[in-house]
Amino acid sequence: MMPLTMVNAGEPSVIRKVGGREETRRFLENLGFVTGGVVTVVSEIGGNMIVNVKDSRVAIGKDMANKIMVC
Repeated sequence: MMPLTMVNAGEPSVIRKVGGREETRRFLENLGFVTGGVVTVVSEIGGNMIVNVKDSRVAIGKDMANKIMVC
């Protein structure tokens, strides 16, 4: 397992765990970051990441991406 920030662009990964405080986890789950879901990094610009999750493109900061564990 590794944080989402370590994944190369274009490489699909399966979400294994979403960490952080309760409101952070709920926020990420509402965006589509749920355990077992597939996430693909589209690009990384200045520490912010654009990812595909549940057929949507979402921009998240590096601090949020570090809370999403994938493999």
